[in-house]
Amino acid sequence: MIAKPNCSSMNSSVSRCVQDLLCNTSIVFNLSEVEMEEFCLNQDEYLEKYLGPRRSPVFLPVCITYLIIFLVGAVGNILTCIVIARNKVMRTPTNFYLFSLAVSDLLVLLLGMPLELYEMWSNYPFLFGKGGCYFKTFLFETVCFASILNVTALSVERYIAVVHPLRVKYVVTRTHAKRVILSVWSVSVLCAIPNTSLHGIFALPLPKGKGVGAMSTSATCMLVKPRWMYNLIIQITTLLFFLLPMLTISVLYLLIGMQLKREKMLQVLEAKASVGQDSSSNVRSQQQKTRRQQVTKMLFVLVVMFGICWAPFHTDRLMWSFLDQKNSEHMKIFQVYEYVHVISGVFFYLSSAINPILYNLMSTRFREMFKEVMCHHKWHPVPRKRSLSMTRVTVRSTLSEIPPCNGTVTTEGEDYDMDDCQENKTSFS
Repeated sequence: MIAKPNCSSMNSSVSRCVQDLLCNTSIVFNLSEVEMEEFCLNQDEYLEKYLGPRRSPVFLPVCITYLIIFLVGAVGNILTCIVIARNKVMRTPTNFYLFSLAVSDLLVLLLGMPLELYEMWSNYPFLFGKGGCYFKTFLFETVCFASILNVTALSVERYIAVVHPLRVKYVVTRTHAKRVILSVWSVSVLCAIPNTSLHGIFALPLPKGKGVGAMSTSATCMLVKPRWMYNLIIQITTLLFFLLPMLTISVLYLLIGMQLKREKMLQVLEAKASVGQDSSSNVRSQQQKTRRQQVTKMLFVLVVMFGICWAPFHTDRLMWSFLDQKNSEHMKIFQVYEYVHVISGVFFYLSSAINPILYNLMSTRFREMFKEVMCHHKWHPVPRKRSLSMTRVTVRSTLSEIPPCNGTVTTEGEDYDMDDCQENKTSFS
């Protein structure tokens, strides 16, 4: 209980409001000094003291950045899905993984980004209730896991196609890709449940002396279960769904690079040995190897950009899990964390917009089909000459290949149907 001050003089240790209350009321307040000061705060001051400012101070620049990312990412990923869905020749195992990744990115941009922008505009109250809070947390967790698992599966597929080409026929098929993608999303959904269950709606209690209950205007979607549980889940998921996958992907692409280097050396030796010979089989082999190198190069760049964009996001989560909010020594670190949080958000959404840009820059086939969809005219591939000239290898490459109809399997391992072969015989013979 706070001692009653001398009403004839100002006491600097007690606010003027507290002095007025104690000096001008007959009610005895059984409150501490902190509780008395809270009693004197108006609603906005009380909310800002515990929940921070209602609107983020960096809302305007972040909003403009997010809107640019949204426009680029939404258009790019929708085009990617349309291109893969509309064209049979694009329905390869590799492109199925890219389709799944595009769906994940669209979920983030169309559902996640508006929610985050709304929270930056008005941090409280959260208007969507407990269900909306669960949905928001569940969405971000699911797409986080699905994205890294899709990229990992894509890297494994690329490793098998390059380093173990004899297994392609049995492993790198469209049926197998669909099963893997279904498993990826199932695992992502299950693993998103623990962290989602820790969140809920929190509302500040009314200041002591002003009644019993909570302030409805303070409702926020946040962690409501013990902090140690959240810290443990974040650290485990960061290890299992970022550090280990990125290490695995790095090793796979190292092995792929070594294999491609060996193939390039052999290709040079074969070219020297076959000088003056017009062997269609040698040219076909060179076309497939060149195409495989181009696909691998593009996917390698995709993985590198994925790692760069997602590293700040996981750094943000780890920092938050290790910081002790009750320790005043961490106040300066909290200030740094606020900037890390903003940067991680920009890179998080950038990762959802950058993939279609990479496809357009590095894939001739995707670029031409993007133009077809946007310009509303039918795209017709240039017929291949019977001499199997290398002049069209870059036009016909990167993420798809005309399926052979002689029972063999391409380097992508597409399990094409016979009607695909008949169609291609008509168009490309």
